[in-house]
Amino acid sequence: MDRLDGPQAEPLSGRAWPASLTQVPYWVFQDEAVLRTELGRVFHGPYWSYLCLEAELAEPGDFCATFIGDQPVLVTRDVDGELYAFENRCAHRGALIAMAEHGNAKDFTCVYHAWTYNLQGDLTAVAFQDGIGGAGGMPPEFCMERHGPRKLRTAVLNGLVFGSLSNDVPPLQEYLGDEIVARIERLLGGRTPVVLGRFTQELPNNWKLYVENVKDSYHASILHLFFTTFGINKLSQRGGIIVSEDGAHHVSWSAIDRSATEDDGYRDQKIRSESEYRLRDPSMLDGFSEVGDDTTLQILSVFPGFVLQQIQNAVAVRQILPIGVDRTRLNWTYLGFTDDTEAQRLVRLKQSNLVGPAGYVSMEDGCIGGFVQRGIAGAGDEFATLQMGGSEAVSSSSRVTEASVRGFWKAYRAGMGFTLEDA
Repeated sequence: MDRLDGPQAEPLSGRAWPASLTQVPYWVFQDEAVLRTELGRVFHGPYWSYLCLEAELAEPGDFCATFIGDQPVLVTRDVDGELYAFENRCAHRGALIAMAEHGNAKDFTCVYHAWTYNLQGDLTAVAFQDGIGGAGGMPPEFCMERHGPRKLRTAVLNGLVFGSLSNDVPPLQEYLGDEIVARIERLLGGRTPVVLGRFTQELPNNWKLYVENVKDSYHASILHLFFTTFGINKLSQRGGIIVSEDGAHHVSWSAIDRSATEDDGYRDQKIRSESEYRLRDPSMLDGFSEVGDDTTLQILSVFPGFVLQQIQNAVAVRQILPIGVDRTRLNWTYLGFTDDTEAQRLVRLKQSNLVGPAGYVSMEDGCIGGFVQRGIAGAGDEFATLQMGGSEAVSSSSRVTEASVRGFWKAYRAGMGFTLEDA
């Protein structure tokens, strides 16, 4: 796949977008040229991408191999205690510098020709730089300081490590905005995460279809029968959505509604809201107040591809990565906290069955994007309709809305530079 360089990549010629946020052209999920432009303008552009957890880099020498878009990246903690991030790409011939996903190292040596890099990504040694017996080797003017993988800007918020290849991205907290920062702080503030497990799954759809799904606050209790059968999440519960001013980031939340009645609207509309299935071990749903409030579900997204979730006491982060026009890699990291009691840790382990590739709740999300990708195969000139809850991308006390999905497209099309057309 050819690379378009950073945010300077040219807008796609001949591609226009309806000015209204209520229409999304299906070609945006199908076109290889669109994906190539996204990798340059979005993932390499003036945005922050989630890289890893600070807890995964606890000791000097710890490293994590991750990605921004399709670009492999290394994140390290050097002996000075600081975090560094740079491309996982040897400056010589482009091979991966590190093969392992996690580990501890004093430095990195490329397996291909043994060029060596320190924990900050600086080239420190070139094998046979002076040749052998006065023959061969690098020219006298070769300067190691001028050769090395690109380095990223990094920022840490409540133990989440973000990186950017752009010098134009604003500081992370400004990028997120006060409301999103407050919701991250609510779940992670003052707590040290512990990694309980990891999964990676490949989705049969464009990455943006999964982002849409994450931001779609009203599908959850329709698509996910488990939610309504066991009373975990219904649209009639107290809750709402937060959409950042630029539309890029969102939070959807719901809480125990102590004044709720049986009249929740599902039965009248013949929407499946319960089933004959029961849990062999109902204790899986026995939980505790996560941070001392009644909120039992919080889904938070950061543009372009990060999710922080609390579903009951299943806390996790998700990293969304494009690997093809109709393929997406989804990395899950399940979290506990250092101050969990033994009983709380057991609850988290049980409730981890709710989410992930085969989760009682998340399983449907792993296939619904594929259903859309297949359904639109011959409809590249048609449009999706996003009119639920109006036409704007604003916060709402109702979750019966597509406002946060519209927010994603507002931010996306601004970053991509599409020409907007009135209907």
